[in-house]
Amino acid sequence: MKRKLAAMIVALCLAGAAWGAWDLYRPYRGFAEPVMLEIPPGTGASAVADLLVAHGVLARRWPFLARYWIGRTRRRLKAGEYLFDRPLRPIDVYRKLIAGDVYLYSVVIPEGSDRFDIARILAERMAIDPNAFLQRTEQSSLVQDLDSKAPTLEGYLFPDTYRFPRRVTADTVIATMILRFRHVMQTRFHDETVPGSGNLHSVVTLASLVEKETPDPAERTVVAGVFTRRLVKGMLLECDPTVIYAARLARRRIGVIRVSDLNFDSPFNTYRHAGLPPGPIGNPGESSLRAAFHPASGDTLYFVSNNHGGHVFSRTLAEHQHNVARYRREAGAKRKESGGRRQEAEGRSTGQKP
Repeated sequence: MKRKLAAMIVALCLAGAAWGAWDLYRPYRGFAEPVMLEIPPGTGASAVADLLVAHGVLARRWPFLARYWIGRTRRRLKAGEYLFDRPLRPIDVYRKLIAGDVYLYSVVIPEGSDRFDIARILAERMAIDPNAFLQRTEQSSLVQDLDSKAPTLEGYLFPDTYRFPRRVTADTVIATMILRFRHVMQTRFHDETVPGSGNLHSVVTLASLVEKETPDPAERTVVAGVFTRRLVKGMLLECDPTVIYAARLARRRIGVIRVSDLNFDSPFNTYRHAGLPPGPIGNPGESSLRAAFHPASGDTLYFVSNNHGGHVFSRTLAEHQHNVARYRREAGAKRKESGGRRQEAEGRSTGQKP
């Protein structure tokens, strides 16, 4: 009798184990829409299982918990935000939480963005305190081995598309962006030599000016060449983006650049101070860095917008003044035409004849 009872118990245990194994490997989805589930730090396995069942990720607690308890001496469930958007087996849910496969948010930092732009983007996308970010990027210790003259981290926060988990810290973002800059320099510029008697500081600073001046990659080496020749000749760079950056540093509002802005006394204002500014005015991308390493040769010393997204380059001041006059005429005509179209649209919207 005892043997039969023992055999029955063994059979029941084997059947239970088989059913549990089958349930552990059976896909399940109990939700209609994708589920974003946050597991706070310190949440116990039982509470995690309850959350997963409550949100339709798991049908039952025990297959998941059984697998967790088997391996809990070696592994722990990781806190974070997880996305569940398809049927998963309990074993897959377990592996996802053990691996810490948290949801990552895409953050795009456009080329040329300065620290203030990046602070705004991170505040919007990742809820990072912009003041905390700006305060941390004022310290240049993280790049002193690259650039001992760097006044801040400006220029070394490489623009790219990043993926961060929820609640990422400003320090983690900064470290990631600097690491990306280092990787780009090591893999794509490792055999470059700095032009003239310059150093990486001057290259990155020049690249930031080029990045701000033109969106056209084909023009960047030409713009870099103009600035390089002006530096050699001791001419003021007269780079408008440096005026804007000087205003941002001083927390001054600036729209259309006026004479008062050109006269604003800042070491970054290249209308008042000769040479490159004390440091980068933004974070250049690879194309602008390459242009700063390889400025185009030639004899042009001036450029002005052509009103079509590019620039007109000239060798003499007289040519430049002629091009500036043409730019102003065309810009004025465009504003007048735009204003006329706006008035026409407003007239139509109120039922009036244009």
